[in-house]
Amino acid sequence: MVEMTIESIRVSLMNYQRVVILKEKNAERYLPIWIGQAEAEAIAIKLQDVAVARPLTHDLLRSVIETLGGVVTAVVVNDMVNDTFYARILLEANGRSLEIDSRPSDAIALAVRVGVPIYAEESVLDRYGVQIAEEEAPAGEVGSSGPSPVREEELERMSAFRDFIESLDLDDFDKRKRG
Repeated sequence: MVEMTIESIRVSLMNYQRVVILKEKNAERYLPIWIGQAEAEAIAIKLQDVAVARPLTHDLLRSVIETLGGVVTAVVVNDMVNDTFYARILLEANGRSLEIDSRPSDAIALAVRVGVPIYAEESVLDRYGVQIAEEEAPAGEVGSSGPSPVREEELERMSAFRDFIESLDLDDFDKRKRG
C-alpha cells in the first residue's frame, strides 16, 4: 500500500463533475477519482475547517463507529472494475480488525474526519496513476514520464479520466503549494 494525500478537489470544466486528486505522499504520481457533488463538498468542508450547524452524513458515520467502540485506522483505494474505483475502510472494534467495503469518496470523507491515512494499492497506482511531466509535455498537456511511459491500451482504460486530465491547469498546482 502507498500512502496518499489529498492534492485537491476539482470541477471538470467539460461536464462539471467533481474529481478528488490523490497524490502519492513521497512521489509525483496522482490518482484522479470521480466523486459526487455531496461527497466533494463533505471533503472540502472538513479540509477547510468550515463549521456546519448539524452533522453531515460522514460526521454521523464517525459518531456511530466511535459510539460503538470502533476506531477507524485507515482507508484504502483497493481496486477499479468497469471504470469504478473501490475502497475499504479499515477499523478495529471489539478486539477485531474489520474491513468495510466503501466508495472511495465516502472513505476519504470519513478519513479526513477521523484523521487517518489514505492509501492506494500499488496495483491501482501502477494501472491508473498519472505522472505529470511538465518538462516533457507541451504546454497545457499532461503526459507521463519515467521508465514506464503510458501505453495506448492504458490510455484506453483511463478514458473516463482523459478529458479531465487534459483540462487540468498545471499552474494551479504550483499556486496551491506556494499559497
